[in-house]
Amino acid sequence: MQTHGSRSSAWSDSLPALAGAALAVSAVGAVLALADLASPLRAPFALFFLLMAPAGALSTNLRGLEPFGRVVASSAGAVALDLLIAETMLATHMWSVRGGVAAVAVISSLLFLPALVRRRTGTVNSEIDRESPVNITKA
Repeated sequence: MQTHGSRSSAWSDSLPALAGAALAVSAVGAVLALADLASPLRAPFALFFLLMAPAGALSTNLRGLEPFGRVVASSAGAVALDLLIAETMLATHMWSVRGGVAAVAVISSLLFLPALVRRRTGTVNSEIDRESPVNITKA
């Protein structure tokens, strides 16, 4: 019989595998759309890429939020970014599926850069991100 603690532990242990699977599905979707290959998986995998690439990039920059708030904010931001790209491409008469996927990939990469730079420079400090900067001293 499993307890609640072991279930949450098992769930958190499987998160890297789920993230890897999501990355693989997204990459396949982008490749299928960019290469214009005929496949029944092209539409769902490309849609998965169009939603998950910007959501993942945005969530790396929202580390100060609670997990549920982070999911909601990054999902809403991803939908807004996709709509903004589509609207811009339609307004400029440059709409194409390949162009849309490429634009989402480029913008998502640019959104991911600040988190990558933070990680490279060593300014990542999870304690500062989660807690108030107020120091409590004992008298």
